[in-house]
This record gives sequence, C-alpha cells and structure tokens, in this order.
Amino acid sequence: MSDLRITEAFLYMDYLCFRALCCKGPPPARPEYDLVCIGLTGSGKTSLLSKLCSESPDSVVSTTGFSIKAVPFQNAILNVKELGGADNIRKYWSRYYQGSQGVIFVLDSASSEDDLETARNELHSALQHPQLCTLPFLILANHQDKPAARSVQEVKKYFELEPLARGKRWILQPCSLDDTDALKDSFSQLINLLEEKDHEAVRM
Repeated sequence: MSDLRITEAFLYMDYLCFRALCCKGPPPARPEYDLVCIGLTGSGKTSLLSKLCSESPDSVVSTTGFSIKAVPFQNAILNVKELGGADNIRKYWSRYYQGSQGVIFVLDSASSEDDLETARNELHSALQHPQLCTLPFLILANHQDKPAARSVQEVKKYFELEPLARGKRWILQPCSLDDTDALKDSFSQLINLLEEKDHEAVRM
C-alpha cells in the first residue's frame, strides 16, 4: 500500500473518532405521558409525588384544588395532574380527566372502614368512567408502614378488583414514603403499561 493510501486511511480513522467523540447528537427525547392522580384527602398523593421529585418533605402542602408535577424517570417523563381529595372537590374530578393517558389512584391502607368504603366507591367510579376505563391504572396501597395497614391481598379482595377490573390494565402495589425503591418500581411498571398501549396504537 502506498504512503498516500496509508495516510488517507489514518485520516479517515481520525475523522470517525472525531465524530464519535465530539459530534454526538442530542440524546433521544424521553416520551411524556399525561396522567391524573386521584385519591381521598390524607391518602398521601402529594407526599408520594414530592418524594419522586426529590422535593423537601417540609414543603409538602395538601392539594386543595389541583396541581401538576413533571416526574422524571430514566425512560419517560410523567406529567401528573393531582386532584384534591376533599368531599367538595371529588365531584369535580371528572372535569379534569380529558387528555389523560393513565391513572394513579392512591388509597390509605390504614384508614378507617368508612374512608376505605369511600375510596372503594371512588375507584369503582373511576374504573368505569368513559374517559378512564381503557387507560392503565396504578393503584397504590399507601401507608404500609403503619400498624393498621391492610395487606395488598386484603385491599384487592375488599375493593373487588379481580371481577371489576378484569380485562383492564391495572397494577396494585403496596407503598410507603420509607421505601422509595419500591415506589419507583411501581411507577416503572406503569410506564411499561403506557408503552405497551402506545405500541398497540401504532399497530392499529
């Protein structure tokens, strides 16, 4: 091989190295999903979302109307619209459902029987709502660190999830503020359901 060819080969290799090191394009954009987060007052919605956003617990204030948080994950960004859970606000929840791609329902697994009954009714209503019934649901049985907390199996039975949610995409997971890894894993499972729904829509 001539000296000219050898020089050209080295120059081309240098060019490839330069492109690899210095000319990388921006990383691909993470998909974004719009979610609605509902649950009774005191279920822990705001605290859980703030934990995922690495916000100080001292800054957490219970949501009275609605708030929106962008919750970042490695493979997606969740734009979560959290709705207040007070009696006088729940009747307006459905006004905020439009455009949602998934649902987060947070319940207090250590609550009173009356509150648990109310939470069950609200979840049943959400699962059957025309704007939500085809969407993935993440149901979080929160406050598992409290002595009175019901187990996931107890919640599943009491909420009659197997017959009611048959054929729907849903996940029921235990959680507490003390176990961030388990909380993140629950949301990762939800993201998988959202991605599956995206892929189904592309194939149609």
